[in-house]
Amino acid sequence: MKKASSLSELGFDADGPSFFRHLSLADGDGALPRRRLIKISVIGAGNVGMAIAQTILTQDLADEIILIDAVADKVRGEMLDLQHAAAFLPRVNIVSGTDVSLTRSSDLVIVTAGARQIPGETRLNLLQRNVSLFRRIVPAAAEASPESLLLIVSNPVDVLTYVAWKLSGFPASRVIGSGTNLDSSRFRFLLAEHLEVSAQDVQAYMVGEHGDSSVALWSSISVAGMPVLAHLQKNHRSSAASKTKQFDEAALEGIRRAVVGSAYEVIKLKGYTSWAIGYSVASIAWSLLRDQHRIHPVSVLAKGLVRGIPADRELFLSLPARLGRAGVLSVAAELVLTDEEERRLRISAETLWGYCNALGL
Repeated sequence: MKKASSLSELGFDADGPSFFRHLSLADGDGALPRRRLIKISVIGAGNVGMAIAQTILTQDLADEIILIDAVADKVRGEMLDLQHAAAFLPRVNIVSGTDVSLTRSSDLVIVTAGARQIPGETRLNLLQRNVSLFRRIVPAAAEASPESLLLIVSNPVDVLTYVAWKLSGFPASRVIGSGTNLDSSRFRFLLAEHLEVSAQDVQAYMVGEHGDSSVALWSSISVAGMPVLAHLQKNHRSSAASKTKQFDEAALEGIRRAVVGSAYEVIKLKGYTSWAIGYSVASIAWSLLRDQHRIHPVSVLAKGLVRGIPADRELFLSLPARLGRAGVLSVAAELVLTDEEERRLRISAETLWGYCNALGL
């Protein structure tokens, strides 16, 4: 039996006399002043989707949050669980369901839904299954909210952002992948811990593919505007290295691998990642909807932006991008890279292009 979640569902008349007496708020022409409401939809109510929804809710970014999932009871339960915290949170209308049409007129649609990899399954087969899922989700969401921004979180995020762009028909500026925004936060955390400063004062980016081939931009790291790499190489030693070993290429690669592997460590320990990606995506949503013009390393259309990759190749990968209410406002195409960083970024781009090209969209 379906449990009631409101007094109207318990049989109480919602159309009776108001508890408060309404005052006339009309201006000179009789129209009531109204603030434009912000509507955010999250498609996929798993651990990641709910961490994103919960973080957005607590940050008072949305007036309405729509939760969509294929499992009706689960998504309704998640909705009720959040609604029951109403006394401790900003006033937000939370709606749940299985029909993507509920997302109509959203300002931002966040997609976290995706098939899980079966043991022994190739990455390309997993991609094909996720493409089939996206064929059901993305066109419907795009039709329901033709002016919305589309933010893809499902993995492999760079390829699925490309898929969403193709299926939605949206301009590339309005289709964004969460990309290496979280990778960069993990990178900043490790550096901040070592340097004993706040991670918010560390400027450091991971770019390229979100995953094993992501590229750490060591040459551009700074704290309080001061370059860091030369200082690390001169004054800091790797504790795992011999007394004479400084921060050389091998040591830097070890740190990059630690950043990439940190997600696997969390998954091994608790079974999934959720809170960090929740905060990461909420920060992107804030920059977009509040028109902050902040720089995020997110997955964007990098056609013609990676040196050494043919300019006609349509692929998405993470580059520092300026985000605002219109989506991607600009991309840092003139990155100053070392030869090794440029080589790694080119390999990352070639890897992603191989998967995108194989999909035949």
